[in-house]
Amino acid sequence: MGPSESAKSNRRTPGWSLRHPQLYRFHQWQANLRILEVTQIKSIPYVPLSHPFAERLIGTIRRECLDHMLFWTTVDLENKLLDFRTYFNHHRTHTSREERTPDSPASRPVANLRSFRWQPHCRALYQTPVAA
Repeated sequence: MGPSESAKSNRRTPGWSLRHPQLYRFHQWQANLRILEVTQIKSIPYVPLSHPFAERLIGTIRRECLDHMLFWTTVDLENKLLDFRTYFNHHRTHTSREERTPDSPASRPVANLRSFRWQPHCRALYQTPVAA
């Protein structure tokens, strides 16, 4: 065994680094992150970070509107979403607003419960009582 061969055997490189250089670079990268005290956030690959308010709105639209009706074209879908937006902003009650609608007037006349009719919304998907 010559001097060059003994110098090679004294180096402390793992055996897998020669066969898998990407894995060796990964472990170097992990060591650098550990030194810099960077914490790791594990997520599903190729999934963008979500915005919770947008996700909630999308879920509401899907659950309350799109799961209950069919649409045939993009124009039909846009019209149905516009109808749902009008219903959502003007007639649907919201828990965070103490069961009031977003556009509720300050003073509303007391409705007579003996005479009322149903007002259809979203192409009759939802109906709200209205004084007759």
